[in-house]
Amino acid sequence: MTSKERANLRAQANSIEVLYQIGKGGINDAFIEQTKAALKKRELIKLKVLLESSPVTPREAADEIAEKTESEVVQVIGGCMVFYKYNPELHKDEKKKTVSKAKRLSDIKGKRR
Repeated sequence: MTSKERANLRAQANSIEVLYQIGKGGINDAFIEQTKAALKKRELIKLKVLLESSPVTPREAADEIAEKTESEVVQVIGGCMVFYKYNPELHKDEKKKTVSKAKRLSDIKGKRR
């Protein structure tokens, strides 16, 4: 991920709410499954580590979650962590729109000749 892509994702993350919190229970299999499902549905998620009660630091938690969910850490600030994982299923419609727009442009250019 390039620095520009990461900066764009950080900007988008400002407006989203924290989905889950890591507390005294730490990171378990159920938490990882919930996080995977959220990443599949949204691509960009924000999580929080409760600094007073969590057995892991935010950076350790971010690295472990990213590894287990096969996602990328966008940022870790204080107790907040932002993750991104691309889901091609969410972008199928965008590709169709792009192709149809290109086709329409070529049809328009063809009629002018």
